[in-house]
Amino acid sequence: MTRTRVITFAGGTAFLAASAALVATQGLILSRDWLFAWLLLGLLAISLADPLRWARGVVVDWLPLMALLLCYDLSRPVREAIGIAPHVHPQLDADRVLFGGAIPTVELQHAFHTPGVAHWYDYAGFAIYLSHFFVTLAVLAVLWKVSHDRFRAYRTLVVALATVGFATYVLFPAAPPWLAAYSGHIEAVPRTIAEMWGHVGIAPAQALFEDRGEFYNQEAAVPSLHAAYPMLLLLFFWGAGRWVRLGLGAYVLAMGLTLVYTGEHYVSDILAGWVAAGAVFAGVSLVRARRRSRRAPPPRARAA
Repeated sequence: MTRTRVITFAGGTAFLAASAALVATQGLILSRDWLFAWLLLGLLAISLADPLRWARGVVVDWLPLMALLLCYDLSRPVREAIGIAPHVHPQLDADRVLFGGAIPTVELQHAFHTPGVAHWYDYAGFAIYLSHFFVTLAVLAVLWKVSHDRFRAYRTLVVALATVGFATYVLFPAAPPWLAAYSGHIEAVPRTIAEMWGHVGIAPAQALFEDRGEFYNQEAAVPSLHAAYPMLLLLFFWGAGRWVRLGLGAYVLAMGLTLVYTGEHYVSDILAGWVAAGAVFAGVSLVRARRRSRRAPPPRARAA
């Protein structure tokens, strides 16, 4: 094993041990400021053999991305400043139309949810739901380490999708099923994700800088970015082989089912998320194709 690999392995091992200790003492990292700090330290740990590349990457590759993603968190205060009230009925009515008057979240919880009891699928759904906070950043980190061109391509897609989410959450704030139930618009829908924190015995870490530790907008439901980012992953890695497609496709479906069962999103929210991911992927791909065609030499030059 070369010296570089030894240093990388040692740094990665130390980072994993430190992460485990952090979760044990502070709780699970979910707030965006904690996640960014955790990510940068992780990248440093696996870049100890070349710390200058890490420093350049932080300034050029990561800080602009993090600044843009932090702006996404401003969707709620911007919406409140504009004075747009959260919508309750459009997404609720859409599910009723799609399912003949039934509300899938209510039906699933009646069939499978037991108050005060966590079944195996509740634990699985909890893990799938929380993966949203880590998977995109982890994929970006791996691509940054092994393929910078792919990192830049995926980073562009992530930023574009976050921008779509920001604009939509400002202009069309929407209440998820659990919040609609809380305000009496539908029958009781327990927020099972909140219940699961007590079952697993872990609490989310308090934010470093964010006010009151709030790391998400409760009225950011349409489109579902929880559903959109797995779809974006599937589209981005579509050409990586059949097994990758099957695995990511299963992840897309599992996330969608989890979001409906846990009361976090309507089916229509998820469909909107998938459409948003597809539109962003198609739009960015079209822009890249046009740029490549403009840079290509004219036919006569190629012939010569």
